[in-house]
Amino acid sequence: MRTSIATVSLSGSLTEKLTAASRAGFDGVEIFENDLLASPLTPEEIRERCADLGLTVDLYQPMRDIEAVPEEEFRRNLRRARHKFELMRRLGADTVLVCSSVHPLAIDDDALAAEQLSRLADLARESGIRVAYEALAWGRHVSTYDHAWHIVESAGHPALGTCLDSFHILSRGSDPKGIEDIPGEKIFFLQLADAPLLAMDVLQWSRHYRCFPGQGGFDVAGLVGHVLRAGYDGPLSLEVFNDVFRQAEAGPTAVDAHRSLLVLQEALGVAELPAPVVPTGVAFAELVTPDAEPVAEVLGALGFARTARHRSKPVDLWQAGEARILVNTGPAARRDGTGLAAIGLESPDPAGAARRAEALLAPVLPRRRASEDAPLDAVAAPDGTELFFCATDRPELPSWRADFEDTGQEPQAAGVRRIDHLALVQPWHQFDEATLFHRAVLGLAAQESVDVADPYGLLRSRAVTSADGGVRIALSVGAAPADDTVHAQHIALATDDVVAAARRLREAGGPLLPMPANYYDDLAARFDFADGELATYRELGILYDRDAYGEFRHCYTRTVGRVFFELVQRDGGYRGYGAQNAPVRLAAQHAARRLTDG
Repeated sequence: MRTSIATVSLSGSLTEKLTAASRAGFDGVEIFENDLLASPLTPEEIRERCADLGLTVDLYQPMRDIEAVPEEEFRRNLRRARHKFELMRRLGADTVLVCSSVHPLAIDDDALAAEQLSRLADLARESGIRVAYEALAWGRHVSTYDHAWHIVESAGHPALGTCLDSFHILSRGSDPKGIEDIPGEKIFFLQLADAPLLAMDVLQWSRHYRCFPGQGGFDVAGLVGHVLRAGYDGPLSLEVFNDVFRQAEAGPTAVDAHRSLLVLQEALGVAELPAPVVPTGVAFAELVTPDAEPVAEVLGALGFARTARHRSKPVDLWQAGEARILVNTGPAARRDGTGLAAIGLESPDPAGAARRAEALLAPVLPRRRASEDAPLDAVAAPDGTELFFCATDRPELPSWRADFEDTGQEPQAAGVRRIDHLALVQPWHQFDEATLFHRAVLGLAAQESVDVADPYGLLRSRAVTSADGGVRIALSVGAAPADDTVHAQHIALATDDVVAAARRLREAGGPLLPMPANYYDDLAARFDFADGELATYRELGILYDRDAYGEFRHCYTRTVGRVFFELVQRDGGYRGYGAQNAPVRLAAQHAARRLTDG
């Protein structure tokens, strides 16, 4: 199907928005009136620019407060419409959006609304234009799609149809099944937006919190299915009002937008993409650092051994059990200190995973490698983290491990078993994009988003996981643009006995993060522990949580650069990440940072 996007969904000037939409692969655009008014280009120049970019102008919007008003007011509306229709002719747009009136003079009279819309359609038809009437969820008298369709049907004008908007329909809880009763040729346009499920005024919800399909809580695919069954054959168009998107760079936002429509079409069965290849585990996590010594000290204290070194690059492989950490001190090392730069994902079909990623606008990254290096494909997540598709122990496939020469040291058999999960801090404007990316490209399932109290704000977090928990990635972002610079990434390491692992870490001189005594007083009030158990947790800085499936014990190292490590013990099928304890951990990290800085 053809795809389109409203210019209001992107940041920047009109020319920047058009360029971003074209490069992302959209077929057309809805031009928002404010974008045109602020542009130095004439309508003819905008039309030519769209043509050069391969874009059609699918909709001009909006015209407001047109119908069901006193006659004198309506005559002024027709005068305004004549000017807009002439502008649209110059622009090359043949459909105009008319929103249901919120005017204080609007009259609750469907017959009058139909009669005036018919007269507007007469005028539009003279200019070769169609009128698409849309019910705003906060319309003064018309606020549902079926009411708007009733008025359009009563008018019976060939140049008058309806525009359906998923947000206006789903935010009111309307049943979209009735859409199938509308003749497809009378659905002139379809606008799509998702949104998180919030309890708030619908106007504020609409103007600030819309997002792309698949990023919120609405069943957008179900609604589109009803529209297609009605016989609609126009474009799938995105109209998203979002404060974050308005501040983000237009190019990546447009790519994220188009990706959402590709996934939507796949779900509807109207587009065929390479099948998802869900990763089965974490092959490695790669740290880049300008100074390997502090990282080596922590890894050694955690029980890791430096088991191998890359043949041609300054990259060491540290291993404990099946947990592998690459330490890269090459030119790519971050100037702002140690950071988590890449993740190797075990894949049952690395080539298929790469094809899926490229079909969803995440191209394989160019890599400089020696002729003898294993061919290893990687794509970039929205935050810049490189994701490698790996086959570590598959003799029929090339293994990244063959690029490393053994040092003779063996990984420890006890203590750390594997990487339990990874936590990645997202740029403030890319949290929703990251969730959709990991779901669509990697086939991971997204859990509910949670807000965690930080001493200096809020931290929003959402985990994406494989069904068996072999891959768990916690995505987080601060509540303000600067917050992503103060929260660190971390690597959580699974162990069968976190108490023993924490003791070994401390005895080896590892930097355990201390926890406040008040936390343990609260634990004593909330849970029953065996004699001496809570005292052990207090001594070692171990945190505790419990859910319906089991128990969770975990502790943390101090931060090195922008990375810290977590030791975790899951018992009985515990599914979470200790979110209940996150505020205490964050406060402890801030306190440790102040001591270090002081």
